[in-house]
Amino acid sequence: MKIVLRADVAGIGKRGDIVDVADGHARNFLVPTGKAILASPGVNGQAAKMRRSRDVRDARDREAAETIAQRLVPMIITIPARAGREGKLFGSVTSSDVVEAVERQAGLVVDRHKLLDHEPLKSIGTHEVPVRLHPDVEFRLTIEVVAE
Repeated sequence: MKIVLRADVAGIGKRGDIVDVADGHARNFLVPTGKAILASPGVNGQAAKMRRSRDVRDARDREAAETIAQRLVPMIITIPARAGREGKLFGSVTSSDVVEAVERQAGLVVDRHKLLDHEPLKSIGTHEVPVRLHPDVEFRLTIEVVAE
C-alpha cells in the first residue's frame, strides 16, 4: 500500500516520503496514529511541500550544529572531581556532568543524548568524547578531568 509519511518513522522513511508498506501496518498503525496518509494523485503536491520544508529545516539544523561544533572543537572543557592518590575518581564524570560543564564554560546547550558511546570517566586526565549533533556533523569534545 502506498502512503505519504506525515512524520519521520524509523525504518520506513522521513516526513513527505511516498513509501510502499504492508497493508496491515498502514491500516492498523501508521494511518490511525496520524503518521501517514494514503497516497493519492492529489496528495503528491502535499508530499512535495513536506519534503521541501523538511530539507529547509534539515539545512538550518545542520548549519546550527556546524556553528556549535566550530566553537566546541578548539575548547578544552575542564571538570573538577574528587580523586584519590593514583588519579582514580571517587565516583565518575557522567554525560550529565559533561553537558553541565559545556553549558557553564561555553554557554552552549548540548543534549546529553548527543554524546556517543559515553562511558563514565573514572580517572583524572584528558579524555575525548565523540559528539553527533546532526547526522552530518560529528566531532570529538576534549574533556580534562582535574582533581579538586
